[in-house]
Amino acid sequence: MSNASLQTTTSAPRHVAIIMDGNGRWAESRGLPRIAGHRRGADRVREVVESCPELGVTHLTLFAFSTENWKRPEQEVQGLFRLLRRYIRQESARLVAEGARVRFIGERSRLSRELQALMAGLEEQTADNDRLHLTVAINYGGRDEITRATRRIAAAVKAGELAVEDIGPDTIERYLDTAGLPDPDLVLRTSGEYRVSGFLTWQSVYSEYSFVDVRWPDFTADMFAAEVRGFGRRERRFGAVAG
Repeated sequence: MSNASLQTTTSAPRHVAIIMDGNGRWAESRGLPRIAGHRRGADRVREVVESCPELGVTHLTLFAFSTENWKRPEQEVQGLFRLLRRYIRQESARLVAEGARVRFIGERSRLSRELQALMAGLEEQTADNDRLHLTVAINYGGRDEITRATRRIAAAVKAGELAVEDIGPDTIERYLDTAGLPDPDLVLRTSGEYRVSGFLTWQSVYSEYSFVDVRWPDFTADMFAAEVRGFGRRERRFGAVAG
């Protein structure tokens, strides 16, 4: 969870979170339908996931679909979900074999029953793995997550299961989608955009950020490795003063 200690020297980030941006624009710049960029982006996901263990990254969180992405054209949205279903079916055996534990965060109720079942099945298949903890954010937004957590806390208080005076940061973290996961050390965003789009709003309060001017379909495993190694040259103070 949140690290309150001073850390002035760093090694590899334990947890990297990525906003995988630029798929649609990558495709449009090549005269292709936007879904072609998402297909190419799925290949990059595979490469980055496979590279994590040797780089010392034990947790990887990917922003796949935000609560705001429903505003996109229906054809693109449905294409994204078809691609996700295909990815789960095709990659599940590989993820199990490579020791990856998969979790999905976000509000699932709006997703199709078929997709929800595939997600739950993959979580169950990989529940005992611990070589890499892969978290995929689908229909996720930081404000939405905190809102849902607040409602659950309020319900617990109303039911007499939780006292108001006992509510603190640790309590809130237990009710978030990411309960049990460490906060991200490094958050990457591809495509050259300089915003965080509500990604891990609570969890990234002391994360280091890197905004990469490369669209996700062109973001290679070597580029990812360079960002991971570059993290080791950063000084993290967590609000303190370096001695």
